[in-house]
Amino acid sequence: MPSLPYTLFYFLVALVVLITFHEFGHFWVARRLGVKVLRFSVGFGPRLWSLQRQPGATEFVIGAIPLGGYVKMVDEREGEVAPADLPFAFNRQQVWKRSLIVAAGPVFNLVLAVLLYWAVFMLGETGLKPVLGAVPAESLSGRAGFQEGDEILAVGGEPTPTWGLALTELIEQALVDERVTFTVRQGTAEERSLHLTVPRELVEKPNNLREKLGFQPWQPDLPPVIGRVEPDSPAEKAGLKAGDTLVSMDGRPLGKWQQWVEYVRSKPLLPIQLVFERDGVRSQAEVTPAAVDSESGKVGRIGAAAQMPDDLFESMTVHYQLAPAPALAAAWRKTLDYSLLTLRVMGRMLVGQASVDNLSGPISIAQYAGQSAKLGLVQFLGFLAGVSVGLAVLNLLPIPVLDGGHLLFYLVESIKGSPLSEATQAFCQQAGLFVLMMLIVLAFYLDIERLLT
Repeated sequence: MPSLPYTLFYFLVALVVLITFHEFGHFWVARRLGVKVLRFSVGFGPRLWSLQRQPGATEFVIGAIPLGGYVKMVDEREGEVAPADLPFAFNRQQVWKRSLIVAAGPVFNLVLAVLLYWAVFMLGETGLKPVLGAVPAESLSGRAGFQEGDEILAVGGEPTPTWGLALTELIEQALVDERVTFTVRQGTAEERSLHLTVPRELVEKPNNLREKLGFQPWQPDLPPVIGRVEPDSPAEKAGLKAGDTLVSMDGRPLGKWQQWVEYVRSKPLLPIQLVFERDGVRSQAEVTPAAVDSESGKVGRIGAAAQMPDDLFESMTVHYQLAPAPALAAAWRKTLDYSLLTLRVMGRMLVGQASVDNLSGPISIAQYAGQSAKLGLVQFLGFLAGVSVGLAVLNLLPIPVLDGGHLLFYLVESIKGSPLSEATQAFCQQAGLFVLMMLIVLAFYLDIERLLT
């Protein structure tokens, strides 16, 4: 897990990027439509930095609390306006202008998502090919017809050259429809389509989705030869070295590395009598695996890796990368698909068809920021793109106090021919604020529950 300062740093980076782009949308469109902007602020509270090039110009501010931002425009509802500024007041603009200014924030977040996904697709990623290992006959995938050696070429028609892309696409498809279509191929055989029904509860809590479906990555039959020993590990303390051939464990002969792995995992903190061969000479050693946490409880680990054939890694990995034009098209499609997916999940939560566990609060988002940054630039950019889409969709919801709520007011005004009364707007704003606060409290509760469990 990334350290707390590391996590907080990348969470702050994510907040600043997303908030700045959102508020810049409001600012840029307001200026283009002739509305005077008094202040552009990233963050709230005491000012850490400010810049105003000349009196009457826009003041740019960085606040001490980076949990939002705002664009303050000339507006008669918020204070006295100089007569010379009245033509540039926000409240005096036509409905379509006010609507464009308000909608610009979420739209700019969607544009940011497209740009980020574009960069992700152009930079590409290196990952393991999604080739299945042994498929248990009684598992969901076994009953659906998957076989050992099947390579997952596409999920729901979307190409999936790596395990990461395959699992991500699987989750996104299953959130829309439990019956997911896969395109697979066995070696050089013809492609075939398989249909897998993924239970909703697995998708909503996907930590060990792959294992529960029966999707195990293919593993080659490696000889029991040590390729690397970690410093200060149980293996090093037992005197094992790279190049040692493991012969037997507790009197049982060893033929494959995977046999050794499974045996070690079953023996946390229990000594194992090992016979190994080094330079043609057999020796004995006692090694006691450390106990480490896993999804299934405590498992053993000695800190030794198998010796890998030189060409094995290259044959099992792929670098997925797109040229600029196809990458841009894929980025638009990804942003649209993820936006619709977010709306569907929100709709399902609203009617009780999806668990509220899908909600993520600031704590979870901070953790994801740190974890994705530790995985690399491509993963962090992808994380930013996903959060930017979520921020855009959330802001477009017709809840007063959000951008979508203001757009709803303007829609009513355009139909009615006049604005809603100030009393009605104030009541709706209070109701919207209450709903938003309840969502925030719920998200914090779920975040804390995840930390405790």
